[in-house]
Amino acid sequence: ADGYIRLVVTRGKGTLGLNPYLCKKAEVIVIAAKIQLYPQELYDEGLKIVTVGTVRNHTEALNPRVKSLNYLNNVMAKIEAINAGCMECLMLNPQGQVAEASGDNVFAIKNGVITTPPSWCGALEGLTRNKVMELARTAGYEVRESVMARYDLYVADEVFLTGTAAEIISVVDIDKRRIGDGKPGRVTEELSALYAECTRSEGTPIR
Repeated sequence: ADGYIRLVVTRGKGTLGLNPYLCKKAEVIVIAAKIQLYPQELYDEGLKIVTVGTVRNHTEALNPRVKSLNYLNNVMAKIEAINAGCMECLMLNPQGQVAEASGDNVFAIKNGVITTPPSWCGALEGLTRNKVMELARTAGYEVRESVMARYDLYVADEVFLTGTAAEIISVVDIDKRRIGDGKPGRVTEELSALYAECTRSEGTPIR
């Protein structure tokens, strides 16, 4: 992508307390910047990630369908990943099931079937995630939202992450276990090409 735009909606000016009703007028902040989450060589060669001890927020405590500015859970996971020598990580939910990465959604491909955790497992319903699922189905792939264990990722033919900034990036190693042949897979590359074409051809032109 050429640029990244984030809209932040706040309740507006208030006090240091926790009462949101003291904020009288909502405000919108628009952040526009160039961003490349990962170096190009990682898109070419694939990403190595590690499972972290930071557990994804319980879905009944913080709804994962809400994209808020509360990134503490994600930041703690990212710190663990960096300390382990990785740029991204795998987060599990309180039940030990796959939830998501610190800032991206997780997908696995096995025998041509594409699987990703549902939101009730702790995964954010990301816009890129939903678009990739749509593109995959249009391309003829079976796409499932299912509960996943780490084992499902370890034995997958391909694993990839999706995110607004990351777009689509292949994962070739999880917890020092090689995924597939240790290289970005054919299906991931096909979906990356489809998504790249989508970002070039869709959307509202800005003049």
